Amino acid sequence: MDRSSRPPDEPDEGFAGEAHGELPPRTARALWRGSAALVLAVPGTSVLVAGAEHGWRLPLSLALVLSQACALRWQARVPVAVLAANAATGLAVWALLPAVTLTGALLAAQVTLCVLSATRLRRVSVRALAAMGLPTPLAFEAGGPAGLAVYLLTVVLAWTAGQWRRAQRERTRAETRRAVVEERARIAREVHDVVAHTLSVMVIQAGAADDVFTQRPDQARQALRAIETGARSALGELRLLLRAFGPDAPQEHTGEQREPGPSLARLDELAAPVRATGMTVRLHREGATDALPAAVDLAAYRIVQEALTNTLRHAAGADEVSVRVTAGKECVEVTVVDNGRTPQGRSAGPGTGRGLVGMKERARLVGGTLRAGPLPHGGFEVAARLPLEDAA
Repeated sequence: MDRSSRPPDEPDEGFAGEAHGELPPRTARALWRGSAALVLAVPGTSVLVAGAEHGWRLPLSLALVLSQACALRWQARVPVAVLAANAATGLAVWALLPAVTLTGALLAAQVTLCVLSATRLRRVSVRALAAMGLPTPLAFEAGGPAGLAVYLLTVVLAWTAGQWRRAQRERTRAETRRAVVEERARIAREVHDVVAHTLSVMVIQAGAADDVFTQRPDQARQALRAIETGARSALGELRLLLRAFGPDAPQEHTGEQREPGPSLARLDELAAPVRATGMTVRLHREGATDALPAAVDLAAYRIVQEALTNTLRHAAGADEVSVRVTAGKECVEVTVVDNGRTPQGRSAGPGTGRGLVGMKERARLVGGTLRAGPLPHGGFEVAARLPLEDAA
């Protein structure tokens, strides 16, 4: 995976990815202790039972089993080398004490194969699986068809378990990357909505102030006050945005005085700076909008905000815009229509601008739809339908 596409705060629990295959120290220690205890319990017990009457072979076999348990300490870091060492010592244990089954003698190698399958490239693990299949003639010779079947089954299961763990981790990492991308897109939309609307109004007001600065100083002051008001409003919204997305966001019920967030209840505040540019803004509300789901309320507010911004920036000759919000039992309908001339570049086709794409995405996220395009008699319309049931 490209390093630039990896989230910087990606969790590092479980098996690591293909690039390095190392585990966090705590996880590596836990894996070593568990696998070492398994090897000491199963092959170790088998060696004690089978080598009770074999003199010098018993302590040597026990030493080999102990060396397997110790080698497992590095199985997450260098699994290929540990697999080779455990396979060799396992075969040596079986040669010393044939009463110990080949499957039991090679249990440490099978555990390492599982780790290797989970942490290394598939082609490497497939080669290791093939190498673990080389002793199959010995398993057949010692235990017949049943011994061969048991040995092959345990080896394949060990490799399959590692592949399953690898797929599970890759799925978790993919979900993490997707969540990070969605969160970044959400932040980008919020910043775009706050900044684009306010800056559009400020640019128009600054131009108006410059035009009348000498002849009508009072009107110029009014435009400057509108710029100040818009800038303060944008700063307030950005503060709320940073507080909501920041790691030190205040918890609920802390007693802190919080500013009201974007909501359809603040449509008059949203329309005020647009009216200050000289454009007529007509607001029409139907139904109760004070008990809407938060996601729908925010989406509707941002759609109106972006539509007004587009009117200021792109609607040539527009001097009037109508905003209609209808809240029913099943959905909220938002319609914004201006009376400007529609240039060729202001179409509703895909990819025609971040504003239209952002509005459609906001509607889609709450299960709604949005259409935008020029009207036959002139002007431009943005119409959104946001269902309440999906958002709830």
